[in-house]
Amino acid sequence: MSAHSSSAVDETLPEQYGVGHWRVVDIVVGAVLAVAVGLIFWAWDTIGYAWYSAMDTLTPGLGGLASGIWFLGAPLGAWIIRKPGAAIYVEVLAAIVSMAIGNQWGITTITSGFFQALAAEIVLFIVRYRVWTLPVALIAGAATGFGAWANELFIGSTPNIQKSFGFNVIYLVSNVISGAVLAGLLAWLITRALAKTGALSRFPSGREA
Repeated sequence: MSAHSSSAVDETLPEQYGVGHWRVVDIVVGAVLAVAVGLIFWAWDTIGYAWYSAMDTLTPGLGGLASGIWFLGAPLGAWIIRKPGAAIYVEVLAAIVSMAIGNQWGITTITSGFFQALAAEIVLFIVRYRVWTLPVALIAGAATGFGAWANELFIGSTPNIQKSFGFNVIYLVSNVISGAVLAGLLAWLITRALAKTGALSRFPSGREA
């Protein structure tokens, strides 16, 4: 591609779309978000896992309804920073924080975080990182649930592919619903609440408010 044609392509992209447009403030705020979300993950490892286990005892696979909080970093990072890669950056870094503090899943925490965030990034890529409405947040959140399900299908001490078809269907639906509500909707609400305080004034998400 010629220099001229490359420049023409760059000019068609909005500021928040170009990977090269990440600012220092994006990186710093993303890191702060990741630490905060990582602490939430760590707390949810106890609270949420108790709910997860109770639901799974009721109906195997239904525990996925408690999983959405573990997906929160991806849509929250994306909705606040609004740059390609923000979902992966915040979710994976939060997973690392959670693992470093200490949890029962070890290194698989990072792979799970990556696949959750990757699914959200795909949704945002489809809308070219330009549509930040509630419906898209719900879809992105639901996608994180699918990403988590796909990861656990093959990765872990007991991959879910070894379990029954019925379990995997229930677990997939539960993860998707939980992701839409506890990750997508919650991230959208948190972003709006922060924007109204003026804390996000240096971001498009804050200027919208």
